[in-house]
Amino acid sequence: MFAIFKSGGKQYKVEKGDILALEKLDAEKNVVFDEVLMVDEKIGEPFIKGATVSADVVEHSRADKVIIFKKKKRHNYRRKLGHKQHQTVVKITDIKG
Repeated sequence: MFAIFKSGGKQYKVEKGDILALEKLDAEKNVVFDEVLMVDEKIGEPFIKGATVSADVVEHSRADKVIIFKKKKRHNYRRKLGHKQHQTVVKITDIKG
């Protein structure tokens, strides 16, 4: 059984037991996603009523560093920045459709 849910403007296809990294959430232990777009072959408009995806929070961490490098040739202009996005790692525990 799989489900497609929406979180933070992105859509994720998950099954029970999947581990995925989402944008930072304010949850400490459990989180329930109720914006479910699809369960198996049922499609909602815009969401399926009563369908939920439950998950346990594994950890709060930061993603790998992304390097931003800007350069303009022949003008001695170079800028180097780095960015590490905050994320929450969750494990899907239950899908109710």
